[in-house]
Amino acid sequence: MLLQSLGHDKPVVMLPASGKTSAQAAEGLGCSVAQIAKSIIFRRLADDAPVLVVASGINRVDEAKVAARVGALGKADARFVRETSGYAIGGVCPIGHTVRPVMLLDSDLFLYDSLWAAAGHPNAVFNLTPAQLAALTGAESADVAQRA
Repeated sequence: MLLQSLGHDKPVVMLPASGKTSAQAAEGLGCSVAQIAKSIIFRRLADDAPVLVVASGINRVDEAKVAARVGALGKADARFVRETSGYAIGGVCPIGHTVRPVMLLDSDLFLYDSLWAAAGHPNAVFNLTPAQLAALTGAESADVAQRA
């Protein structure tokens, strides 16, 4: 419903098995792990604001890079994630949060024509382009990935 109200024209897809991890979601969709737009929530220490990083499924988020952009970070436990996003870990959608998060999009997501993001449940996902993700979230793109 939220996606439709925002003008998104693609349906939510229910995976036959859990999509809690990027690898599980990619396997169920038949796409690469890199095309999974995973939503990771941190807690900003200065004000307890939620910080949402939407990252490519193959990337590990470099917390120091994120902190350099938004301020010092702490871990977000399951309760914090649920209270601030409205979603459980494993099904955090990049939109529709209870508390508007500070947001960053992994610039590596823009390497792909098609992405899949969680739709609020561990088995629910939706398809979109990187440009649609940026438009729906209003988030800026940033280099947030750990590099070897």
